[in-house]
Amino acid sequence: SLYIYIYIYTLKRLQIYRHRLLKFEVDSSLSLSAAESLLKMRAPTIPHNHHYQFLGGGATFSRRLKPDLFRPTTATFTVRMSLREDAPSLAVVGVTGAVGQEFLSVISDRSFPYSSIRMLASKRSAGKHLTFEDKDYVVEELTPESFKGIDIALFSAGGSISKQFGPIAVDCGSIVVDNSSAFRMDPNVPLVIPEVNPEAMAHIKSGSGRGALIANPNCSTIICLIAATPLHQRAKVLRMVVSTYQAASGAGAAAMEELEQQTREVLEGKQPTCKIFNQQYAFNLFSHNAPVLSNGYNEEEMKLVKETRKIWSDTNVKVTATCIRVPVMRAHAESVNLQFEKPLDEDTARDILKNAPGVVVIDDRASNHFPTPLEVSNKDDVAVGRIRRDVSQDGNYGLDIFVCGDQIRKGAALNAVQIAEMLL
Repeated sequence: SLYIYIYIYTLKRLQIYRHRLLKFEVDSSLSLSAAESLLKMRAPTIPHNHHYQFLGGGATFSRRLKPDLFRPTTATFTVRMSLREDAPSLAVVGVTGAVGQEFLSVISDRSFPYSSIRMLASKRSAGKHLTFEDKDYVVEELTPESFKGIDIALFSAGGSISKQFGPIAVDCGSIVVDNSSAFRMDPNVPLVIPEVNPEAMAHIKSGSGRGALIANPNCSTIICLIAATPLHQRAKVLRMVVSTYQAASGAGAAAMEELEQQTREVLEGKQPTCKIFNQQYAFNLFSHNAPVLSNGYNEEEMKLVKETRKIWSDTNVKVTATCIRVPVMRAHAESVNLQFEKPLDEDTARDILKNAPGVVVIDDRASNHFPTPLEVSNKDDVAVGRIRRDVSQDGNYGLDIFVCGDQIRKGAALNAVQIAEMLL
């Protein structure tokens, strides 16, 4: 059948390029006959209401598909070789960091096309070797000359580096997708979540010869708004109250390593090593480590407030947040309370979320099964559950939801690569 033909042909390509297909991952050691058997078992069970696209040998096949959980975030799935002469040249700034490494993973997983890729980091990391898609790369020191001939530059090296080198890259004709907070609130810089406000960057395209800056929102904002925006579009959010439970990954690879080290030390009865947060993190939680401002909010909380208003183009929406660091390795969780202008009942909200891009609903009250950080780690989709009417409000003008998303992936690297995809 056409389904099996597409799947088998795709498998052959996937074995070569080692890419992920829909919900399951095909290991390079899997024999083609075993893969074909697996596909024959799976093919009849897939509902036909999600779209993917297959490109190969000049032919294009299209069919509506929608796996039940953690489907690909974008509407199309493409199989093609990443390294192509006619593709844009890339640079990854901060390539040795947690998000920088995830940039490479996402580029490979999604077969993002590139003609060349430049690995950039600090002087301390320069000279290190990285293997990416079976090719050896030497990490180069980031300098003003690094962006000559670069079409798209993915930045994740901190705000100060972005402020220093972002404009230089733009002057060289590069389009910068920046993961720091350096340019997010600049009125001339689009702040983009592709599933939420792609129109904000519609005027920017790769290959135009003109450099530009595009900002990646804060991880907590991305995860929150992926879930809240479809409901906002239906009933208009007047007020949003967010409580976050943020993983170590949000503070970088060193924080993740320290959490692991502290856990071992505490279990062994030793004094925990506290270098990143200056307090015990393992078996503990505390207010987010961002600086506290004069209004009593910390910077992380105010990012949620300000970025939501910019992304939704609504300066009147009321947003308040409390951000907490919890001893989870990667993937943030958020409790979100919404107050609407128009009534929206929980059943309608659940249906809206089930059909929203980038969202998977996990809301099984009978089994008490709802989103968890472990369940969304290394996944593209944001999981939403605990969908219920806010009983403190009259009628159907309020909802509570619980959201989990991988902070490194959708909260950072995946969102940036999806932005880059829209530039092509």
